[in-house]
Amino acid sequence: MSPFVGLTHLRALAIVLVLVYHQRLFAHPAWIDRVGAFGWTGVDLFFVLSGFLIARQILGTVSLRVFFVKRALRILPAYLTVLACYAVFPSTHERGPMAPLWKYLTFTQNLGLDLRTAGTFSHAWSLCIEEQFYLALPLIVVALRAAGAWRRGPWLLAAIFALGFIARAVAWDARVAPLAGDDGFDLAWYTWIYYPTWSRLDGLLVGIALASIVELRPSWQARFAARGSSLLVVAIALWAVAWWAFVEPDGRTASIVAFPAIALVYGLLVWAALTPSCVLARRSWWVTDRLAKLSYPLYLTHKAAIHLAQPPLIKVGLAPDGTPLFLCCVALALGAALALHLAVERPLLRWRVRLS
Repeated sequence: MSPFVGLTHLRALAIVLVLVYHQRLFAHPAWIDRVGAFGWTGVDLFFVLSGFLIARQILGTVSLRVFFVKRALRILPAYLTVLACYAVFPSTHERGPMAPLWKYLTFTQNLGLDLRTAGTFSHAWSLCIEEQFYLALPLIVVALRAAGAWRRGPWLLAAIFALGFIARAVAWDARVAPLAGDDGFDLAWYTWIYYPTWSRLDGLLVGIALASIVELRPSWQARFAARGSSLLVVAIALWAVAWWAFVEPDGRTASIVAFPAIALVYGLLVWAALTPSCVLARRSWWVTDRLAKLSYPLYLTHKAAIHLAQPPLIKVGLAPDGTPLFLCCVALALGAALALHLAVERPLLRWRVRLS
């Protein structure tokens, strides 16, 4: 069994959180508003997982050429397929127009994102941050090694983490606070606080820190080898506190501290899942394994699938606010993700395996 089986469960959790949260953009039963209110943090869990898994490769023995080729084969085919569908078929647009095509192709769509003029495929913002991360981290690691400054890496991580607080505080005071009480407040908050790269590095940085411990300080992790269940309980308790404190993260204090706080909570959850004694690490589960495998194509396609599915389902008699409509949308979104996986992702898997 893979030593990272616990992370498979967490990847499944992350996509479920995102899927339920985004269902709120469409017709949905009332319970979705309550259950899915904290689902926006699913992306933060993805960030921690990506930061850990990618940093672990970079800190290991993989060559940069192999790393970049494998990342391209993993990310680009499915992404470009979905982007082409959005560009060619306007009926897939779930929320008005798209951003200019070049922003998606350069993975800069998250910068200055205006939901009024570019609401469709807006969830690509997190993919932009991850792609920027995939490019920057290897170059930073190479530069630190070449300069003989490897031991300064933790200080660099801490500095970037601290700068996130400053960036969000400045953005709030300069760009968001002046619009308090106006119709443009929410738009400004998303544009200047939620989407920019410099505001959302916390999860990736926590993941890098975890990878550094696993790869460079295994004795630290060994100290907690028998305490996985305790770590999991603490992580769940802190997650519940974070839900209570940051379910609406658009206040000034929450805008500054919510993202790093949630990143740290999810970092603890990932650490627990990496510990052999944790229940999450002891066995694989069929459902979470399949959800984890489909998490990327499901993330790409779920909004368009729900958007296209709801009108005909409502037309045949399903209530817009009923749970059956929600379950049908989930099933169709999973079907679209499976189709993308089988048609695009799986044929390229053998090439990635050859590079391992």
